[in-house]
Order: sequence, then C-alpha cells, then structure tokens
Amino acid sequence: MPLGIEPVLETREIDDATFKANPSESNRIWIAGKPMEEWVNASVGSSPCCSVCGDSECRTVDVGGTAYEVVPEDLLVKAGLIAALTMNAEK
Repeated sequence: MPLGIEPVLETREIDDATFKANPSESNRIWIAGKPMEEWVNASVGSSPCCSVCGDSECRTVDVGGTAYEVVPEDLLVKAGLIAALTMNAEK
C-alpha cells in the first residue's frame, strides 16, 4: 500500500423519515472523518429532483461554479488523494 493507507468503503442507508427530515444528508461522502466537499473546497447545494427524491430537493456538490447531483469519479479520487497526503504529512 503506497503511503501506508488502506481505503475502506462503508455505505450507510438512511430511512425515509431521516431523508425527509434532512434530504441534504443523502448521498454524502465522508473521507477521513470529513465531508468530501471540505477536501476539495466545494459547497453543498440542492436542485429539483427528477425521480428518487420525490418532492424533496436533490443534494448537489458545487465545485468552481458547476453543480453535480452525482459526484464525478475524478472529484472523489482528488478528495481521497488530498486526504491521504494530508494524513501522511501529519504523521
């Protein structure tokens, strides 16, 4: 393992009541204990949903003026690399 870090994927499903109370918690990605958007200097927004969220707003991640309902793979990889480098530098 380069950098001595082993990635682990953990998924958690939220129930309908939790989603309806706070739809912005859906589709949230955490890396090393922080929301992904903190690693890539992004913000969280919302947009009208077209399907799965019903009447609720979809959670979006806004980076450099572009809003994503689905986080692009390259943004996820970038956040992971920044986290790994930061964690390695703190050792």
